[in-house]
Amino acid sequence: MDASLVVILSMAIVAGLFMAWAIGANDVANSMGTSVGSGAITVGGAIVIAAVFEFLGAFLAGGEVTSTIRTGIIDVEALEHDPDLLVVGMLSALFAAAIWLTVASAFGWPVSTTHSIVGAIIGFAVVTTGIDAVQWWDVAAIATSWVATPVLAGVISFFLVLSVQRLIFDRSDPAYFACRYVPAYIFASVFITSAVTFIKGLKHVGLDLSMPIALLYSVLVAGAVAALGRVLVYRLGFPSLEFPTGRQSRFDDVERVFGILMIVTASGMAFAHGSNDVANAIGPVAAIVGVVSTGGVAAKSVIPVWVLLLGAGGIVVGLATFGYRVMATIGRKITELTPSRGFAAELATASTVVVASGTGLPVSTTQTLVGAVLGVGLARGVGELEFGVVRTIFVSWVVTLPVGAAIAVMFYYLLKAMFLGGAG
Repeated sequence: MDASLVVILSMAIVAGLFMAWAIGANDVANSMGTSVGSGAITVGGAIVIAAVFEFLGAFLAGGEVTSTIRTGIIDVEALEHDPDLLVVGMLSALFAAAIWLTVASAFGWPVSTTHSIVGAIIGFAVVTTGIDAVQWWDVAAIATSWVATPVLAGVISFFLVLSVQRLIFDRSDPAYFACRYVPAYIFASVFITSAVTFIKGLKHVGLDLSMPIALLYSVLVAGAVAALGRVLVYRLGFPSLEFPTGRQSRFDDVERVFGILMIVTASGMAFAHGSNDVANAIGPVAAIVGVVSTGGVAAKSVIPVWVLLLGAGGIVVGLATFGYRVMATIGRKITELTPSRGFAAELATASTVVVASGTGLPVSTTQTLVGAVLGVGLARGVGELEFGVVRTIFVSWVVTLPVGAAIAVMFYYLLKAMFLGGAG
């Protein structure tokens, strides 16, 4: 390759940071849009929560999905004869996906970052080695998850809203019953995130737990957080509610309790987002680092810690600097959200995405969250949904994959001419 290894690695870092920034700017809605839109937390609070838990999710549980993005979409061994093409192709995919995400963010479209990077990788693979280089069965499995996860999240959020309505709002004293049942919801939120982290995510730090031990730790962590949540609910929410009063409490007081709960679910959502979407940025970077380090193409290689840190840091910066447009779309424009409804959407999304991330499937966090918000709206009634906004979102999803592929092809030929002189 004509360019030095330093130049190639530098471009990979720049492209990875650009992609991570674009993911943060567009997918901020996935982790924080519902929390801010429902009024549970401020934008500043959302950034702080995301900075901590996006990073933890990326570092602790991001490796499984990264492996799929890096080697599960195309047969990288088909490029074994010319690893330089893989490097150019992965750089093209990163720049293409990042540019499309930036454009979408400017218009407030919550497009799928997973669609963007998968489409971009497929685009360069087809023009590089032909259509047979794409592992279509694996792509089909990924595409199936793009349909299944929004539906699953929508079903979960639908029944969560109904459960909140039945267990709390329809009772004689909603405030008291909110204090009673919110700790159980906290337990469920923390258990889901903890279980997948302990089972799948701690191999990066040298901790490989058996299933029984991982589940035991998850129960202990969830129980401790739920107990703390109970104390906070009683002390910060309703200090006088030690016993049922039989008096009809105001619904906004109940929402105040769910506002406390949403701090927990927002943290879980940020963790889920970091565990899944960091792979979209660093999967191609990991492939480039592998080629530069070994001089060849390998289907399996260790993902460097600094690559995980690169993706996590870029996501947080993008979230803080350019995420407000998409946040407004998810948090306010699809359906009216309150803390109790936002909680249902976030818990459903976090549960779905974290579990899917543990299986190694790069699901679309955007689509999963939109499915969950739609489930919330349907639980309130079809008339509560803004179908014009939903239609625009669906159209942006459909065009994302082919647009990502087309831009990647253009970048591939440009970078190929720059680094390889058009040969290969």
